[in-house]
Amino acid sequence: MKKCIYNKIHFAVMAIEASAKKAGTTGKSMHDRLKAQGLIHKRLFRHYDQLHTQSLEWVVDDTLMTLNNWEQE
Repeated sequence: MKKCIYNKIHFAVMAIEASAKKAGTTGKSMHDRLKAQGLIHKRLFRHYDQLHTQSLEWVVDDTLMTLNNWEQE
Protein backbone atom coordinates (compact mmCIF):
# COMPACT_ATOMS: atom_id res chain seq x y z
CA MET A 1 0.00 0.00 0.00
CA LYS A 2 2.75 2.49 0.94
CA LYS A 3 4.67 1.72 -2.26
CA CYS A 4 1.56 2.42 -4.34
CA ILE A 5 1.10 5.81 -2.67
CA TYR A 6 4.80 6.60 -3.06
CA ASN A 7 4.65 5.72 -6.77
CA LYS A 8 1.65 7.99 -7.33
CA ILE A 9 3.29 10.88 -5.50
CA HIS A 10 6.57 10.40 -7.35
CA PHE A 11 4.71 10.31 -10.67
CA ALA A 12 2.74 13.46 -9.84
CA VAL A 13 5.90 15.34 -8.83
CA MET A 14 7.60 14.37 -12.10
CA ALA A 15 4.54 15.41 -14.11
CA ILE A 16 4.21 18.73 -12.27
CA GLU A 17 7.89 19.64 -12.61
CA ALA A 18 8.08 18.62 -16.28
CA SER A 19 4.84 20.51 -17.03
CA ALA A 20 6.20 23.59 -15.29
CA LYS A 21 9.40 23.42 -17.31
CA LYS A 22 7.50 23.14 -20.60
CA ALA A 23 5.17 25.99 -19.61
CA GLY A 24 8.12 28.17 -18.57
CA THR A 25 6.98 28.56 -14.98
CA THR A 26 7.98 27.32 -11.55
CA GLY A 27 7.04 24.00 -10.05
CA LYS A 28 5.20 25.80 -7.25
CA SER A 29 3.17 27.86 -9.70
CA MET A 30 2.25 24.76 -11.71
CA HIS A 31 1.38 22.86 -8.53
CA ASP A 32 -0.87 25.70 -7.39
CA ARG A 33 -2.67 25.84 -10.75
CA LEU A 34 -3.18 22.08 -10.87
CA LYS A 35 -4.32 21.98 -7.24
CA ALA A 36 -6.81 24.81 -7.82
CA GLN A 37 -8.44 22.76 -10.59
CA GLY A 38 -8.28 19.50 -8.65
CA LEU A 39 -6.11 17.92 -11.32
CA ILE A 40 -3.55 16.40 -8.99
CA HIS A 41 -6.08 14.10 -7.36
CA LYS A 42 -8.74 13.90 -10.08
CA ARG A 43 -6.31 13.16 -12.89
CA LEU A 44 -2.73 12.38 -11.89
CA PHE A 45 -3.58 10.19 -8.88
CA ARG A 46 -6.92 8.76 -10.04
CA HIS A 47 -5.66 7.78 -13.49
CA TYR A 48 -2.14 6.83 -12.45
CA ASP A 49 -2.52 3.24 -13.72
CA GLN A 50 -3.13 4.48 -17.27
CA LEU A 51 -0.98 7.62 -17.27
CA HIS A 52 2.25 6.14 -15.92
CA THR A 53 2.45 3.81 -18.92
CA GLN A 54 2.77 6.80 -21.27
CA SER A 55 5.89 8.82 -22.02
CA LEU A 56 6.63 11.79 -19.78
CA GLU A 57 6.29 14.07 -22.81
CA TRP A 58 2.80 12.71 -23.49
CA VAL A 59 1.79 13.13 -19.83
CA VAL A 60 3.09 16.73 -19.86
CA ASP A 61 1.18 17.60 -23.04
CA ASP A 62 -1.98 15.96 -21.69
CA THR A 63 -1.62 17.68 -18.31
CA LEU A 64 -1.14 21.13 -19.84
CA MET A 65 -4.00 20.67 -22.30
CA THR A 66 -6.32 19.46 -19.54
CA LEU A 67 -5.26 22.28 -17.24
CA ASN A 68 -5.91 24.92 -19.89
CA ASN A 69 -9.31 23.41 -20.73
CA TRP A 70 -10.38 23.19 -17.09
CA GLU A 71 -9.22 26.74 -16.34
CA GLN A 72 -11.35 28.04 -19.23
CA GLU A 73 -14.53 26.38 -17.95
